[in-house]
Amino acid sequence: MATGSLPDAGQILNSLINSILLLDNDLAVHYANPAAQQLLAQSSRKLFGTPLPELMGYFSLNVELMRESLNAGQGFTDNEVTLVVDGRAHILSLTVQRLPEDYFLMELAPMDNQRRLSQEQIQHAQQVAARDLVRGLAHEIKNPLGGLRGAAQLLAKALPDPSLLEYTKVIIEQADRLRNLVDRLLGPQQPGMHVTQSIHQVAERVFQLVSLEKPDNVTLLRDYDPSLPELAHDPDQMEQVLLNITRNSLQALGEDGGTITIRTRTAFQLTLHGVRYRLVARIDIEDDGPGVPAQLQDTLFYPMVSGREGGTGLGLSIARSLVDQNSGKIEFNSWPGHTEFSVYLPIRQ
Repeated sequence: MATGSLPDAGQILNSLINSILLLDNDLAVHYANPAAQQLLAQSSRKLFGTPLPELMGYFSLNVELMRESLNAGQGFTDNEVTLVVDGRAHILSLTVQRLPEDYFLMELAPMDNQRRLSQEQIQHAQQVAARDLVRGLAHEIKNPLGGLRGAAQLLAKALPDPSLLEYTKVIIEQADRLRNLVDRLLGPQQPGMHVTQSIHQVAERVFQLVSLEKPDNVTLLRDYDPSLPELAHDPDQMEQVLLNITRNSLQALGEDGGTITIRTRTAFQLTLHGVRYRLVARIDIEDDGPGVPAQLQDTLFYPMVSGREGGTGLGLSIARSLVDQNSGKIEFNSWPGHTEFSVYLPIRQ
């Protein structure tokens, strides 16, 4: 075995990929390795003495729960925390240990790729389960509805008093409404007609439509990347996707209003449905509303799941189905004051 001096602790910490922070009891930073400096976008000199919460726009860590665990003599671990620095969200695994003299050693490991894979798996499982459920329900609902509607039509012909036709009309209208709802739950039954053109044509139509719908206290912005290549997609389907997401943002802002931004960018080297693409179009719909409630985030794309009273919960479910038909995927990030849906579509060259 070779002999020689071992690297000191500082050298080891400086070489780690994970972020290491030494914090005092007020969560002020006393040491940050290079990975932590890069994560927080600050030099060690600027970080020193600054409370950790002041260095970021949002941090989902439950500080009180962490303190309770550490005060009980136990370590603390959170497998998924969201940290926002300079408007960029990072998904991290966090571990904290108490050190002598009321210091904490915090380790932050990136989880973005793992979370993306997990989110894709969850979305796929949701879609399969939802599709099977809806197909079964559709059969059970449509057959009785057809009989109900037919009986109402026969009754309308047999009624001697014309004033009673109003009631059979209501029955027929409500049966048709429920049938349309079931059809919307099933989503599009025919594949779309794909053409190769700029996605900005779709984004601009959505921008113009929502501009007419929005109240005065909502600001609608667009930020298009002019270098984004043309791509194959169904314009009608993608218009419905972006319209559903943007209207969802509009409803989320509520009476307080706010800002919605439609943004396009080029992403590089992404995998969509198991295929690796060198170039991918990313369309973001961002708002500064209250954020998606934590209890809804894992089931947000299920049909009939809505955070809004009176909402059908169909808009995002239909949007995801349409994006899948265009070989793309949807992701979202949300925390208080920020929600961003990102639609990824392949650029085939």
